[in-house]
Amino acid sequence: MDSINYSSYCPYRRLQLAKGFNNTAVEHQENAKTAWSNVESAYQRRNDLIGNLVKTVQGAADFEKSTLTEVISARAKATSVNIDASSLTVANMAQFQQAQTGLTGALSKLLVAVERYPDLKANQNFLELQSQLEGTENRIKMERDRFNKSVNTYNIHIKKFPNSLLAGAFGFDGMDRYKANPGSENAPDVNFDFNKK
Repeated sequence: MDSINYSSYCPYRRLQLAKGFNNTAVEHQENAKTAWSNVESAYQRRNDLIGNLVKTVQGAADFEKSTLTEVISARAKATSVNIDASSLTVANMAQFQQAQTGLTGALSKLLVAVERYPDLKANQNFLELQSQLEGTENRIKMERDRFNKSVNTYNIHIKKFPNSLLAGAFGFDGMDRYKANPGSENAPDVNFDFNKK
């Protein structure tokens, strides 16, 4: 009767296990990095639209210049913060998010101020840009969710046993998820007093 030589089978099996872990971890990690690139792409679309929105609003002769200046400045700051997907850290993501939050606040102020200008609100270009911005904000949220899902898949893969043993040996570290701004769990205080200037 032929016997199986298990001593030669075990190293081959270990190699297959390590190869499978590594390839799957690389795939999940790259998917998470691509998802982050999609988050940045969605924010870039928003920045591009804001530039067009500001130009349209500037056509209103008596529009508040300080509000426009604030939006332009926040947009410049937001576009200056970029993160390489291979070096996603909590600090990098917080810096990116802080710049985006500044732009979101300035944009909100602009859209509230527009309420005082009926001619501008009736402008077809402005209405179309406003609609595209709303769609882009939804796209940004969707891309952040997809990024977190990709990171979750990757992190689960490298943290499950026996993969957790191999993760350290192959240099795979956990990735950080996109987090909401502190205080964003509280509803904003909205004030529609348009008599103030």
